[in-house]
Amino acid sequence: MMTFRPCPKRKAIGIGCLALGPVGLILPVMPGFIFIALGTFILRDQYAWAHRGVGMVDRRWPHLLPGIEERETRAMAWCDRQIAKVKGAFRRTPNP
Repeated sequence: MMTFRPCPKRKAIGIGCLALGPVGLILPVMPGFIFIALGTFILRDQYAWAHRGVGMVDRRWPHLLPGIEERETRAMAWCDRQIAKVKGAFRRTPNP
């Protein structure tokens, strides 16, 4: 049974990757397949079709998914740290 975990940030990043995928398949300087695979992996907790796609990969190469999930966790933590830095840079300091 699949558990949906909605997250607007993940949806935006995943759909953005899926939008870049076909462009990358046409242009020789962008790896389109990687963007499609990354977008599908990011959206696996958002949509049933993405969950099925990742399930096919898991059945074929079961040793790959734990490493990918660990990298995803590190990337999301890095993204959160960068967002906090930008928010901190624009935060007003109170006048004494």
